[in-house]
Amino acid sequence: NPTDSPVAVETLDDVPEHVLRGLPEDVRLFPSAVDKTRLGVWATKSILKGKKFGPFVGDKKKRSQV
Repeated sequence: NPTDSPVAVETLDDVPEHVLRGLPEDVRLFPSAVDKTRLGVWATKSILKGKKFGPFVGDKKKRSQV
């Protein structure tokens, strides 16, 4: 429909640098499988159950804020 406004698509340019730097090894950001307009977190190989990542960098948000 020509009256529909274009949908903004999230790109790597929208991701703060500290987030990109803080990604664990073998984890990448690619288009989400759930919402193609957003980025999702993808593992490039299996991650063992209980694997811990960190330290956390950035601002913690409540679920209702994201």
